[in-house]
Amino acid sequence: MTSSNAERMPEWPTAEHVPAEELARRQGIRPVASVDDLARPGLFESDEELDEFLADLYTSRRTGAA
Repeated sequence: MTSSNAERMPEWPTAEHVPAEELARRQGIRPVASVDDLARPGLFESDEELDEFLADLYTSRRTGAA
């Protein structure tokens, strides 16, 4: 059964394909030079919060591996 009042998906304007390297250049993103660039001190407020995050991460990875 179909409805004549059904909403249609909006038509998005067609954008030109831009390679990832060009998007990075336009946004001023540079390659990671050191693993230290990825460090975020204070990301977790406590060791317990970090432990909870890691436990959830490991659980979600094991769930998808079955």
